[in-house]
Amino acid sequence: PPPPPLPKKQLQRAESLPEPGSSHRCHGDPEPRAGSILYSIPPARHEEGAPPRDRASCGPKKPLTKSQSLGEPLARSSPQKASSPSLKELTFGTADGELGQLLESPAGICGVILGCQEAALARLSAHMQEELVGPEERQQLLEAELAGKRWAELGVLDPRPCCQSGDAWYFRVGFTFEHRQLQFAAKVPKPCCSSLGVQSSLGTHCSIQRLLGRFTDRLPRELVLPGIPGKQSQGPSGEEPACPAARPVLQVLLCAEVPQQTLADFMKGSHVLHRTSPGHYERLGCLLLLQLCMGLEHLRGQNVAQGDLCPENLLLVQCSPPQSQQGQKEPLGLSLPRLLISSFFKVQDKQRPCSSSQEQDWTQGLAAPSPPAGAELNVGRLIYQILHVDTSLENILSFRSKRLPEIPSLSIYSAGLKRLATLLLHRDPQQRVSIEQARGILQVLLWGPRQELFARSRKSLALLRSWLEVKRALLLLRFAENSAAARASPGLEEWLCCQYFQGVTEDTLYQVTQVLY
Repeated sequence: PPPPPLPKKQLQRAESLPEPGSSHRCHGDPEPRAGSILYSIPPARHEEGAPPRDRASCGPKKPLTKSQSLGEPLARSSPQKASSPSLKELTFGTADGELGQLLESPAGICGVILGCQEAALARLSAHMQEELVGPEERQQLLEAELAGKRWAELGVLDPRPCCQSGDAWYFRVGFTFEHRQLQFAAKVPKPCCSSLGVQSSLGTHCSIQRLLGRFTDRLPRELVLPGIPGKQSQGPSGEEPACPAARPVLQVLLCAEVPQQTLADFMKGSHVLHRTSPGHYERLGCLLLLQLCMGLEHLRGQNVAQGDLCPENLLLVQCSPPQSQQGQKEPLGLSLPRLLISSFFKVQDKQRPCSSSQEQDWTQGLAAPSPPAGAELNVGRLIYQILHVDTSLENILSFRSKRLPEIPSLSIYSAGLKRLATLLLHRDPQQRVSIEQARGILQVLLWGPRQELFARSRKSLALLRSWLEVKRALLLLRFAENSAAARASPGLEEWLCCQYFQGVTEDTLYQVTQVLY
């Protein structure tokens, strides 16, 4: 007859079953055989004559998770004692038992919905940012692969620069990585214009040029450096010089993004667009200025300032077209490019050189300005340059007439940009807005709240909170509708919008609208 069943509380099969191929067997234990009673007898009955210390000398045994959970108290999985799930972890497939706990919480249904919306915006924003700049792990692998590589290991795709900024030439180069042909930029700094030591430690940001590697090597003979007589292998018409100079040994930076042009080039070629589509162009201007302010905020957080903040040193990179628009190449003037800051220096190392004697007199008259204080002045000047208002920094800073140049009202953004320029270039440093405030003003100009919101209701925190909650819900609905309709995937402007509604509060909106309106 079969033996009587053992009590469940003593059944510890996980500790008596041997591991396949395991050598963790105590000295003196008999070799188990197939069908042996050693497979089923609990360890408490096995080798009853052996002292406890001998059994303790055995090697560690891998516990069976399922057997362990059988002996655990049921209170852990009891809904009465389980902790409420986090709003960030809620999905459409969350169990109704967990949802019931949240609905009984003091926050109620409104708190649950609002929390889920904020969490969803944060996830969408993180996903879009990864699409824009690439996964951090992949960039680290690429940096390791490029370590030690020089011109010989890189494929020069075009001997002429794809872009020339105020401080460097950029050449398109190719490199095979993970069975894919990648393109990035080889940055050749101009003489006395290198900021390598600073640029190597800036971290990843959508508005900051990313450095993948660096090397020092003799410049290939086929590359052309425009504007450097005697240091290039070809003349303006392409002929070889009679006595070509020795190729210089230069430091080269490998950058992840390939710039198409500078902000100065963009402004020169956009006069017609500004005249024919002022609303579209000035919105592009707001989005470019917003990217610049976000990049400057990132630099200040790392105690780094921009080098020479001028249109010639701000790079524009065309974003990859959305999946539904592959093959339909849109002109750079119509699509929103990424703006990259490419010139830096440490705040404690030196001060940003003043670009004119007028600016030097102006900054010296202020009450002990911090080294990066010129950023506000330069961003204010950029507003005039982007809007094609013919003026120089000396004219802006002279203030002899006590009035800034007039900005024509061509779109719904004109008055706000004029107001922002006035606040950035204010003579009283206490009245001048910071870069952080300028970023908030640009966000309000782009996505609201607009002044007509306060036409029927007095501005209050409650009104702004309600507006913010409704706009977040509508933004998520737009993403869902676009996804269901198989429209273009979210791009740079959608990510910037997500960044705004993800982090802004009604208190911030109150302060910004108070300054702007």
